[in-house]
Formats: sequence, C-alpha cells, structure tokens
Amino acid sequence: MVINGLGVIYVLVSVVYLFLIYFFNVVDASNGALSSSLAASAPLILAVCILFGGFLGMLDDWIDLRWRYKAFLPLIAAIPLSSFAYALGLRTAVTIPLVGTIEFGVYYYFIIIPVLVTIFTNTVNQLGGLNGLETICPAIVLIGLMAMSISNASLLIAPLIVWLLLGAMNFLGRIFVGNTGSFAIGMTLASFAIISDLKFDLIISLLPYIFNSCLILLSFFFYRKKAALSFDGKKLFSDHRRSLVTVLTYNNPLTERQVVALTSFLVAVTTVLAIVFQHLMLN
Repeated sequence: MVINGLGVIYVLVSVVYLFLIYFFNVVDASNGALSSSLAASAPLILAVCILFGGFLGMLDDWIDLRWRYKAFLPLIAAIPLSSFAYALGLRTAVTIPLVGTIEFGVYYYFIIIPVLVTIFTNTVNQLGGLNGLETICPAIVLIGLMAMSISNASLLIAPLIVWLLLGAMNFLGRIFVGNTGSFAIGMTLASFAIISDLKFDLIISLLPYIFNSCLILLSFFFYRKKAALSFDGKKLFSDHRRSLVTVLTYNNPLTERQVVALTSFLVAVTTVLAIVFQHLMLN
C-alpha cells in the first residue's frame, strides 16, 4: 500500500516557514500595488490560507465528502484572505487583454475573491489520479508565479522545496499527497496570486486545469457520466473525452509517465504565456 495524505507535510513545513519569516521580518516591501504593511502581513495570511486548505483537504481524505460539499468548502478558506484584502485596500480591478481593466469596487472583496479561490482550488484538486500529475503541474505554476512576483517570491521558497520533494516521491509512486496536498497547494496558488495581484496571470497558467474541469462538469451535468481510464497492463487509454487526461489518451494509448509529461508540458506552456503576458503588460 502507498502512503496517502502526505500533503500534511507540505502544510506543516510551509506554515512554520511563513511564521518564521514573519517573526524575523525578512519580507521586503512589495511592488507599487502593495504597501509595506501588506508585505509584513503577507506571510501570516498565506499561512492561514494554507492551513485552511490543508484542513479542508484532510477532512475530505477522512470522510470522503460529496463533491457538492467539497466544491464550496474553499469559500470558508477565502474568509481570511478577503478580510485581509479589505483591511489593506488591495487593488479591486482585474486587467483582461482586449477587454481592459474591470473595476469591481467593494464587490471584489466579498464576491470576486471567494469565487476565484473556490474555482482555483477546485480546478487544481480535479486534475490528479496519476503518479506525479497532482504535484508536478502545480509546481510548474508555483515557479511561474514566483518568477512573476520577485518581491514576494521569498514567501514560497520553502513551500516550493518541500512540494518538489513530495512531487519527486509521488512521481516515483511512493506516496500520494491526497486531497490534503491538493487543497493546500490550490489555496497556495490562489492566495499568492491575489496577494501579488496576479489574478489573471494565474488564470492563464491554469488554462489546462480549467479545460479539464469544464469537461468533467459538462459530462456530469449533461450526460451523468464520469471520466475514466482503461489500462491494458502497459498503457492507459480511453474511449471518451470527459477530462483532459481522457482527451490525451482518446484512441491514443500512452504510458502513465507519458500522460503526466504531456500534461505537465501543457501547463508549462500556459505558465510561460502568463509570464509573457505580464511582461507585455508591464512594458
């Protein structure tokens, strides 16, 4: 049997690290959109969000929550982030290419942030099931976010290191991070993106995740069918297209590692696109 739920290690190490850098005040003032008071408090709010995400994921690992409940659990985890953003007056606008900047005002704190956190966390949680898939892809996005927010990158150094170590063991089939890890890393991505004002950049990075979630939800609501893979002893394949993985293996048998590598490549492409988009916006 493979050990499950080791995402709790990620939660514990990340939280201890974030409290330590808050205590020693090692986080510098952030970019123009963020004040020095935000920089000082960012480790604490990120730690609280990771704790919330890890607890909700652990709850799901323990009692196997129904999807209708699990889908809305991140709303609870968004409370401290919304309170933090409201208290410090974070930018309440979202910039979208070809559309422009949309100003949400006070609704940003009480509607947009909870919705974004819920969507981001659930989409990350839905892409998994294969060795390395639920760890390598989030690590790529995490690295991309750090590259796009150098001033806040120190917040994610220890979380990234421990996640990469867990990812390596997960890729080798020795451990599973479980929903504890999936929810925690999803909360990490969502919270860091909001703190660093990288909301649309994260959306671009998560396009493969969003595509996967849309297929899963459409298949369930319209056809009452779930995505499933078949295994012939050597390769994975599918006779339907109800998720990103089944699209990749539709009448196209692939080994598990090929599926993980191909999915990771797609996430890497969209993450690079997000970095390019941010560079163009800044210039």
